Amino acid sequence: MIGTPGFVGARLAQAREARGLSATSLAELVGIKSANVSNYEHSKQSPSPDVMQRIATVLNQPTTFFLRPLSDMKDQELWWRAMSAATKSARARAYARHLWLREIVLYLENYLDFPDVNIPDFRLTGDVKLISSDMIEEIASECRRFWKLGEGPIADIVLVLENNGVVVSRGELVAETLDAFSQWPEDSKRPFVFLGDDKESAVRSRHDVSHELGHLILHRNVDRKNIRNPLLFKLMEDQAHRFASSFNLPAKSFSAQLWSPSLDAFLALKPHWKVAIAAMIMRCEQLGILTEEQARRSWINMNRRSWRKQEPLDDRIPAEQPRLLRRSCELLVNEGIKTPEQIVNDLAMNATDIESLACLDPGYLSGQGPAGAAMPQLKEELRKTPSGNMLRFVPRKP
Repeated sequence: MIGTPGFVGARLAQAREARGLSATSLAELVGIKSANVSNYEHSKQSPSPDVMQRIATVLNQPTTFFLRPLSDMKDQELWWRAMSAATKSARARAYARHLWLREIVLYLENYLDFPDVNIPDFRLTGDVKLISSDMIEEIASECRRFWKLGEGPIADIVLVLENNGVVVSRGELVAETLDAFSQWPEDSKRPFVFLGDDKESAVRSRHDVSHELGHLILHRNVDRKNIRNPLLFKLMEDQAHRFASSFNLPAKSFSAQLWSPSLDAFLALKPHWKVAIAAMIMRCEQLGILTEEQARRSWINMNRRSWRKQEPLDDRIPAEQPRLLRRSCELLVNEGIKTPEQIVNDLAMNATDIESLACLDPGYLSGQGPAGAAMPQLKEELRKTPSGNMLRFVPRKP
C-alpha cells in the first residue's frame, strides 16, 4: 500500500489530542479503523495520500504539519490548576497546545531576542514541606523589591512577567476544571505561563498569573513526580495561593487601606487593587484581620448576595492581555522580515492555532485580519527590563 513519505506519527497523536479527540473518534470521522490510527501514531505504517488528506481536514491542520519532525523538547510535567479534577483528555489537549506554543517561541527566537529571564532565585530546596507561610510572605515581598514594584497595586502583572522573560499566552482551555498552567522546562532557558480565558474574570485571572508565578519561584527545584502525589500537590497549590495573595495584597499596605473587613469595604477596594472580594476575605484571614468564624460569616454573606459565582465589577475590569508574542509576530511582518503566509508555512500549523497561541487578532495570519497594520511603539508596550533589554532583532544568518 502506498503511504505518505516523511509522515511523523507523533504529530498525528499531538494534533488529535489538541483537538480533544480519542483515537476511536478520529477513526470514525476519517472513516478508518481505530487500529489504523494507533499504527499511524506509533509509526508502524503511514496513511495513504487520500487518508492523509482526510486526517488533515478533520484535524484542521495542513498536511505539511504531519511531515514536520518533532522539536527536540524534553517531556516534562506541567503545573496544573485543579489537576485532580481535570480530565485526562483536557490535560492532554492543553499539553499538546503548550508544545505548539513552545515551537512558536523557538521559531520567533530565530529572529528576535526576547527579554532576558530575570526571576529571583531563592535557592529553595526540593522539599516543599520546608516552605513555611512566613517564608512565602517574605519571598513575595522580596519579589516586589527585586522588580521595584512598590507596595501598592500592580498595574499589569502579565506585563511584569513578560518584561522579565516569561512567555505568557492566553486562550480557551475548554475545561471548567482548568484555569491556568505553567512550566519552566529543564531544556529551556525561559518559563511559560498559559492563562485560560474561559471564565472571563479579570481579577480571577490576575490571581492565576500570580499563582503560576508562585509555582515558578517556590517549586523550581521540586521533583515533578511530586505533582502526582495528591497530598504534596495540594500543599504546593496552597503555597502558590499564599504567594499570590501575598504578592497581590502586601500585608502592610493592604491593611492600612482597609478601614473595615466587610464586604462593602472589600467592594470599594476591588477596582483599586484589582483583586477579587473572595481573595480579600482569604487574605484577611491569613493576616488575622478576620477570625475563622468571621471569615465563615463573610462567605455566607457572599452567598446571600449571589457573589460567589460572579462578583460586582467583574464585567468592568478588563483582563490583562499578553503582548510579547503578538508584538513579535507584528515586528516580523511590519519590518518585512516575514509575511504572514511565510510565518504560517514555516511553522506548518493552522493559522488560527498560531493566532490563538500568539494572542494575535483572528485573521491576522490567515488573510482575514489587518496584517501589517501600524504598530504602537514597543517601548509603550514592553518597557525595559531591569537589565535594560528590549525586544530587538538578531542579525539574520546569511
